[in-house]
Amino acid sequence: MRQKLQEHLDLMRANEYLKVLTLRTIGNFLVISSLFMIGKTFYQPVKEEVRYAFDKTFAKKYVVAGENTAEKITRDFSSTQPLSGLAKLLNVKQLEVLTPADPNYSIVIPKIGANSRIIPNVNPADEKEYLEVLKRGVAQALGTAFPGEGGHMFLFAHSTDYFWNVGTYNAIFYLLYKLETGDEINLFYKGQRYVYKVTGKIEVDPSEVQYLTRKTDSEFLTLQTCWPPGTTLKRMLVFAERKIE
Repeated sequence: MRQKLQEHLDLMRANEYLKVLTLRTIGNFLVISSLFMIGKTFYQPVKEEVRYAFDKTFAKKYVVAGENTAEKITRDFSSTQPLSGLAKLLNVKQLEVLTPADPNYSIVIPKIGANSRIIPNVNPADEKEYLEVLKRGVAQALGTAFPGEGGHMFLFAHSTDYFWNVGTYNAIFYLLYKLETGDEINLFYKGQRYVYKVTGKIEVDPSEVQYLTRKTDSEFLTLQTCWPPGTTLKRMLVFAERKIE
């Protein structure tokens, strides 16, 4: 009788141990999965923020290569001081030339060190089409103008079907919110360089699509990205007009 009772108690302890072990395993799996999803979602935005802060700390300057390079367009943090001990130790390169990713069609934004090819005539209403394009570069909305045509041009990047896929798509526009009035945006199209100046920026809901089809008498550029970085809650729009000498 005692032996059977002991066996019963041992079995109960074993079952209890298995329950605890199972719950711990599930708990650890959920914690690790959550950390993985957070890392996947916010890795690119954090990476871009760190790079920007690093460049600003060490007064890094970007120069755009290409046509009219005598008119140097730079991202300059206004430091003429020699490299500090830390900068020397890290071998920081204070000047970097941004060569267009594709001279036939690309965008270069010196202030945020952005450089990417542009894929033209992408249907913004076709999710399957634009999601595939945004893995390779910046998309130009179908039906909007090309550089030099005198109309409204709409470019978009960093979009996703689900929030956990944010890191899968092109990170070129993560730092758009840092652009301010007067900052310059360079488009290269068929070997020619077009310079635009930022005129403003706004935050809108995804449902506010009227900016896509806006009419203008000037050569006008709109850049769109998801906002805040790493989410799809809203959209950040940056507006710019072409600078004609």
